[in-house]
Parts: sequence; structure tokens; C-alpha cells
Amino acid sequence: MAKPKDKDKNAGGTIALNKRARHEYHIDQRFEAGLELQGWEVKSLRAGRINFGDSYAVVLRSEIFLVGTSIPPLISASTHVVANDRRTRKLLLHREEIDTLIGAVERKGYTLIPMALYWKGNKVKVEIGLAKGKQAHDKRDAEKERDWQREKQRTMRSHNKLA
Repeated sequence: MAKPKDKDKNAGGTIALNKRARHEYHIDQRFEAGLELQGWEVKSLRAGRINFGDSYAVVLRSEIFLVGTSIPPLISASTHVVANDRRTRKLLLHREEIDTLIGAVERKGYTLIPMALYWKGNKVKVEIGLAKGKQAHDKRDAEKERDWQREKQRTMRSHNKLA
């Protein structure tokens, strides 16, 4: 009897994180969405080639699209397709989620920001954050809070070593 084959190492896990999003925005709610990709894009993602630091999601014709994400093509990927690395990609969500996001964006002034891109099984998922922009003083307050938490942890660790 043959042994079952091991799954691909990239079959689960994070492809990319948008670290700047937490610094620039207050994230109120998160949604998981599928991403409509072409074959060469999936190959590039498996190789870890993506940049979505400047990307955002927009509402067009009652659908949600990811704009500004760059997935550069691999040289060895399909040569008969003209690859556009910054094309607009459709996000796959349930109708109720789309309606919720459209209402928040159009009525309450929220922005849709991609937070993370990851594999779920053999599918690529993107985590979308419903966000509002931070002011400069909010960013400073958040930085002070992080520094305070870090200093508190250091103090507790040094105190516990002595005990």
C-alpha cells in the first residue's frame, strides 16, 4: 500500500502581511474574501512575489475589487499570456458581506484595506479590514502605548528572574 503524499509546504500559511495598515488605520472589522486570480499569478504567489502595501479595495457595480496590488510574473511562467502585474482583481464575498461593506464605505466613510494574503487549502484568501484613517496624534498615542507595554513586559521579566 502506497503512503499518502505529503502536501506542498506552501499549502497553508501566510503569503504576505500589510504591516503598514495597522499603523495608518483603525481597523474596526475584518472579512475573509477569495481572490480571482489567473494561473501565472498563483505561480508567482507560490514563489512569494507580491507587493500590496499601497493597495486598497473599491466598490464598482455592486462588486468589490482589489486595486494596486502588484504580482510580478515569473520568467518561467506562461509565455503566451501578456501579464499585467497591477491589474484590478475581483474579491469573492457573499452578497450579505458585500452589502455590509458597501453600506459602511458609502454611508460611514470607511476604507477597505487588505490586511493579509494567505493560503486556505489550495485557495488564496485575502483578509480585508474595514478601516478609518488615523490622525498624526493617534499614531503617536499608539506608539506610546506600544512602548509602555514593552517596558512593562521587560520590568515584569526582570522582576520574575529575581524571585
